[in-house]
This record gives sequence, structure tokens and C-alpha cells, in this order.
Amino acid sequence: MRFMNDYDLAYARRRFGRGNTPNRLALVLVVDNLREQTNLVSDGWAYWPKPCRAAEKAIRLIESTTNAANDKQEYYDISEAAMLAAVRPIKAFLTRHAHVYSAEQRELILRAVQS
Repeated sequence: MRFMNDYDLAYARRRFGRGNTPNRLALVLVVDNLREQTNLVSDGWAYWPKPCRAAEKAIRLIESTTNAANDKQEYYDISEAAMLAAVRPIKAFLTRHAHVYSAEQRELILRAVQS
């Protein structure tokens, strides 16, 4: 299971927030909002594996690995189709757990990728 903590997400936000990679930045915002909302409704992002599993595709596209990989990620953005494919499991997770996450929380989590 892939996992990004608060520091990892803040670092990703700084890396992709420069304007060159808006689709990667949108994924960071979705994962960070999912982390934040999960912390509000459960024991926490680090202790409930289901939201992390739902965010795994998105995390693969934004996590930091090496400096060379960072440079490549920061230079080349992902396509909108790839971004939406990475968000699909998160949407499915939120639908399955609608009894945990309110409609407002779902909207907040997905706000960065909705038109």
C-alpha cells in the first residue's frame, strides 16, 4: 500500500504548484483533501488503509522518488485522461462510503478535478 504523509503532500504541492503541471497539482489537492477529510471521520489517514488504497494510482503519479524522477515529473504533466483515471478509484471509494463522508466532504475532496 502506498502512503503519503502530511510532509510528502506539502512537498508535492510545492513541486507541482509552480504552474507547469496543473494535472499533477490537481491530484495532489485531491489526495491531500482526502487525507484531511479522512482524519476528520476516522482514526486517521495513516490507520485506515481503504482511502490510501483508493488513492494509490494518484499517489503513484505524484510521489517523490529520486531527483531525476522529480525533475521529469515537474517538467512533464500527465494527461487529463490519466488524471481522471487516477481519481476514479477515489470516487468509487467515496460512493461506497457515503455513510462516512458527507456530500460536502465528497465535493471538497473532488473539487480540484471537477469542471
